[in-house]
Amino acid sequence: MSLSPLKPADYRDIVRRALDEDLGGARDITTEATVGADVRARGSFRVNTDCIVAGLDIAFECFRALQPDAQISVLKGDGTRCRAGESAAFVVASARTLLVGERTALNFLQRLSGIATMTHRFVEASRGRITVLDTRKTTPTLRLLEKYAVRAGGGTQYRFGLFDAVLIKDNHIALAGGVAAAVEKARAQQPQATIEVEADTLDQVGEALAVGADIILLDNMTTEQIRQAVITSGGRAKLEISGGVTLGRMPELAATGADFVSVGAITHSAPSIDISFDIEPVG
Repeated sequence: MSLSPLKPADYRDIVRRALDEDLGGARDITTEATVGADVRARGSFRVNTDCIVAGLDIAFECFRALQPDAQISVLKGDGTRCRAGESAAFVVASARTLLVGERTALNFLQRLSGIATMTHRFVEASRGRITVLDTRKTTPTLRLLEKYAVRAGGGTQYRFGLFDAVLIKDNHIALAGGVAAAVEKARAQQPQATIEVEADTLDQVGEALAVGADIILLDNMTTEQIRQAVITSGGRAKLEISGGVTLGRMPELAATGADFVSVGAITHSAPSIDISFDIEPVG
C-alpha cells in the first residue's frame, strides 16, 4: 500500500496548540526541577499490543517544535504492522525535550494508531469484496489527522466535509419535498457533482434510481433488504451500506454485492493503542 504522507503544514499548528495546552503557556516545572539542561537522552516508542502504526510524523513534530535538531530514526513507518514489544521509532534529543513532548506525542500516536488498527480489521474482514469508507464522525479540528489514519489502515475517504461532495440525507429530503425534488435541485446547483442520496426504505431506493442518483446510501437496512436493493439497482447506481455496521457483520455485508460500506466506528470509537515511550540517557 502506498500511503501519501501529510504535509508538515497540515499538523504543525495542531501540535503547537497541543503543546501549549500541556505547558499552560509556561514551562514543565517538574522536568526543570529534576533534570539538567545538558542531559541528552534517547526515547523509544515501544508498542505493547499488535497494531498498525499511524501518526509518527505528528509525534515527531512534538519534539521538533521544542528542539528542531532532534534526531529521528524510524523502524516501522505509518501503515505498517507492529508487533507487541517492537519499537516503532527512536528520538534522540535533550532529555528535557523528550520529557516535555512525551505525553503529547503519545496522545497523537496512540489515538491515530488505534484508528488505523480498527480500520485494518474492517478492511481485512471485507476480504476485498467491498470498499471500507470513513465518515465525518471525527474529533473536531482533528479530522485531517484521523482520516489520514484511516488511509494508513487501508480504508478509503469518500468526502472530507460538506464542501467536496453532494450527499442528500433524510433531513434534506424532508425539507426539499421528497427524493426527486432534492435530487433535481442538487443537480441544478451542482451539475458536475456525483449525487448520493440516502434511502431508508426500498421504496426510496426506487425513487432515487428513477431520478438518476449516482450513489444510494442504504441506511440501517437489514442484510436481506441490502441484497434486494442490489437486485433492484441492477448496476444503475453504486450502493453504500451505512448504519449498524459491526466487525461481525462485515463478511455478510461484503457478500451482498454492494459497493461501499461506511463505518463511523473506525474514527469515533477506535480504542487507543497501548504505546510506551522509554527514555534512557546517552553519552
